[in-house]
Amino acid sequence: MQNLDDLKVTLVQSELHWEKPEANMDMFAKKLEAIRDTDFIFLPEMFTTGFTNNSENLAERMHGKTMQWMSALAASKNCPISGSVIIEEEGEYFNRLICMFPDGAFQYYDKRHLFALAGEDKYFSGGQEKLIIDHRGWKINFQICYDLRFPVWARRKSDQKHDYNVLVYVANWPIPRVQAWSTLLKARSIENMSYVIGVNRVGVDGNGIEYSGKSEVFDPLGNSLGSLPDSEDGIIDCVLKKPFLHKTREKFNFQNDADPFEFL
Repeated sequence: MQNLDDLKVTLVQSELHWEKPEANMDMFAKKLEAIRDTDFIFLPEMFTTGFTNNSENLAERMHGKTMQWMSALAASKNCPISGSVIIEEEGEYFNRLICMFPDGAFQYYDKRHLFALAGEDKYFSGGQEKLIIDHRGWKINFQICYDLRFPVWARRKSDQKHDYNVLVYVANWPIPRVQAWSTLLKARSIENMSYVIGVNRVGVDGNGIEYSGKSEVFDPLGNSLGSLPDSEDGIIDCVLKKPFLHKTREKFNFQNDADPFEFL
C-alpha cells in the first residue's frame, strides 16, 4: 500500500501528430489505458498539436474539445492530468498549461517566457502569474519549456506564496539543446531543494525539428529517480517521498542563506 506521504507521478513521453488535435487525443487515450494507480499524469507542451506558431487556426476556447477530453480522462483515471495547449481568450493566444482535476475543476498557467528564437512571442501573449497548486498536501509549481532557462521565475522561497515541493516543466525541447535541458532540470532541483519533473516529446515536427525526449525526475539533491529512453515513446512512474524532502531541507537548510529579492 502506498504511503499517504508519497506522490506517484506518471510522465508520458510521446511523438506528436503535427497540428492534429483529435489524432493526438486519441493517441494519448490509448497510451493511458493501462494506467490504473497514479496520483498525477503529466503530458508534454502543446500535446495536441506539437510546438507550432499556428495559433490563429489551432487555438481552442476554454470550453473546447481538449478541455472536455482532459476532464473525462482525469475522471476516468481519478487523478489530475496536465499538459499545455493553445488557447484563445479575448482575441489573445496563450500557450496554456491546464491542470485538470477528476471533478472537472481546473487551474491554468500561461507560459511567461515566450521562445523568441522561434517567433513564439509574435503569435502568443505571455503570462504574468505563477501557478502553484496544493494536491494531497504537495505544493506543485508548473512551468513550460523555455521557462526552464530563467531560474528567478522558479526560485523557491520560504514564504507561503513562493514555497513548493515539486517543480514541473512540460516541454517540446529539441535535440540541439538537449544538454541544456538535462543540466538545467538538475540545477533547478539542487538550487531549490525540490523534486523536479521534466516531460518532453520525441519525434520530428512539421518544421523538421527533432526531439529526443529525455524526460526525467530529479530529487531535491539532484539525483535522478527515473528517466525515459532517448527518442522513444514511453511512460514512467516515479514515487516522490515527502519525508525525504523534509529531512533534506532540514539537514541542508540553504534557503536561510539565500539572497532576498522581489520579483517585479
